[in-house]
Amino acid sequence: MTGEKKKKKRLNRSILLAKKIIIKDGGTGIGEPSVYHAVVVIFLEFFAWGLLTTPMLTVLRQTFPQHTFLMNGLIHGVKGLLSFLSAPLIGALSDVWGRKSFLLLTVFFTCAPIPLMKISPWWYFAVISMSGVFAVTFSVIFAYVADITQEHERSTAYGLVSATFAASLVTSPAIGAYLSEAYGDTLVVILATAIALLDICFILVAVPESLPEKMRPASWGAPISWEQADPFASLRKVGQDSTVLLICITVFLSYLPEAGQYSSFFLYLRQVIRFTSETVAAFIAVVGILSILAQTVVLGILMRSIGNKNTILLGLGFQILQLAWYGFGSQPWMMWAAGAVAAMSSITFPAISAIVSRNADPDQQGVVQGMITGIRGLCNGLGPALYGFVFYLFHVELSEMDPADSPDKGAKPNMANPTDESAIIPGPPFLFGACSVLLSLLVALFIPEHNALNLRPGSYKKHNNGAQSHLHSSQGGPCEGKEPLLEDSSV
Repeated sequence: MTGEKKKKKRLNRSILLAKKIIIKDGGTGIGEPSVYHAVVVIFLEFFAWGLLTTPMLTVLRQTFPQHTFLMNGLIHGVKGLLSFLSAPLIGALSDVWGRKSFLLLTVFFTCAPIPLMKISPWWYFAVISMSGVFAVTFSVIFAYVADITQEHERSTAYGLVSATFAASLVTSPAIGAYLSEAYGDTLVVILATAIALLDICFILVAVPESLPEKMRPASWGAPISWEQADPFASLRKVGQDSTVLLICITVFLSYLPEAGQYSSFFLYLRQVIRFTSETVAAFIAVVGILSILAQTVVLGILMRSIGNKNTILLGLGFQILQLAWYGFGSQPWMMWAAGAVAAMSSITFPAISAIVSRNADPDQQGVVQGMITGIRGLCNGLGPALYGFVFYLFHVELSEMDPADSPDKGAKPNMANPTDESAIIPGPPFLFGACSVLLSLLVALFIPEHNALNLRPGSYKKHNNGAQSHLHSSQGGPCEGKEPLLEDSSV
C-alpha cells in the first residue's frame, strides 16, 4: 500500500508540474494578453497559406489530372466535416487547459501540410484533409479575445481580427504569384513554411495565456461533458423557435453554395476561364477589398436606411445574381463583374448576425449564434463535396495538362467533352447554388423584423465555467457573421 501511495503522490506531482508548465496563470509571454497577440497569430497563419494559392492550384492540377474538381471537393469536404466535429471538443478542452496550448496545437497542425507540398503532393493533400481535426484556430482565437475584452469591446475586437484575416488574404496571393513566377514554387513553399514556423515561435515566446486560473474548473482533470463536445447539440435546438428555424434554414441554403464556391472557385478561374496566376491573385485582392468596404461602409448605410431584414434580402439577391453570372459566364470580364457583385453579397451574414443579436435575450445570445455557427460549420463540410460532385456529373474536368498561363489559350471551358452542355453552362454547380440561394430568399421573406427569440427553458445548459460561456458567445458572435469573403479559399 505504501508503494502505491508513493506512486500516486509522484503522479500528482507530475500532473501539477505539467499544469504549471502548460497552463500557468498568465503563462509565459510578452506583456499582458491583448487583441494584438491574436491579430498577429491570425495574420501569420493565413498569410502563409495565402502565399500558396498559385502553387497549390498547380500541384492540385498535376496530382489529380483526372477528376480534379471532384478530388478538390472531397479534400476540402473531409477537412470541413472534421473541423465541424472537433471544434466543440477543442473549445471545451481549451476552457480547462487554457487557450495558449490550443493556439499552438491548432496553428501547428493547420500549417503542418505546407512543407509537404514539395516533398510529397499525395501526403500534402492527405494531411490537409486530416488537419481539419485541428483547423479551428478561429474558434480558439475568438475565445482568447473574449477572455480579455469586455462585452461592449468585443464586437470591435472581433472586427479587428476579421479585418486582419481579410488583409492577409488580400496581399499574400499576389506576393506568392509574383515569387512563383520569378523564382519558382519551391521558394514560395519555403517562405510559407518559414512564416508558419515564425507563427509557432511567436505563440511559444510572445503570446501570454488569456484564461485566468480562477476561470478554469477547480480540478485540472475536470471531465468534459458530452453536451459540451457534441457538435450536433446546437443543431438539435433549431426547431424550438420558429424564427430561429427560419434563420437557420436561410443560413444553410445560402451558405452551402458559398462554402462550395470557396473551395473550387480559384481552380475554376484558372482551369476553365483560363485566368493566369497573376490575374487570380489580382482577383482575390480586388474582391477582398470590395468585400471589406461592403461589410463596413455599405452595410452600415443599408442597415440604417432599409433595416436588417431588407438588408438580408438584398444580400441574398446579390448572391443569386453572382452565382448565376458565375454559372453562365465564359469570359474573363464576366468573372470580374460577378466578383464585384460577390463583394456586395457579403453583407448577408453580418445582417443575419445583427438581427439575431437584436432579437435574442442577453442570456441566449450564445445559444442562437451557436446554432448558426453549427449550421455554417456543417456547410463547410458538405459544400465543397457537393460542388466537386456536380462538376464531376457535368464532366467539367481537365482534358489536358497544358499550362493554364499559355498566351495562346482562349477563355474556353476546358471540358472532357467539348460538345456537351458546357457550351451553354460552363459552371453547373454555380447554377445549383443560385437555385439554393433563391430558396433561401423565399424562406427569409418570412423572418419577422422584430421578434423575441424564445427557446424552451432548460434547452440550454449554462456552464458554471465562465470561460465556456465566453467560448459560446465568441464562436458565434458578430465576427463570425462578418467572416471575410475569402475564408476557405486558400486553406
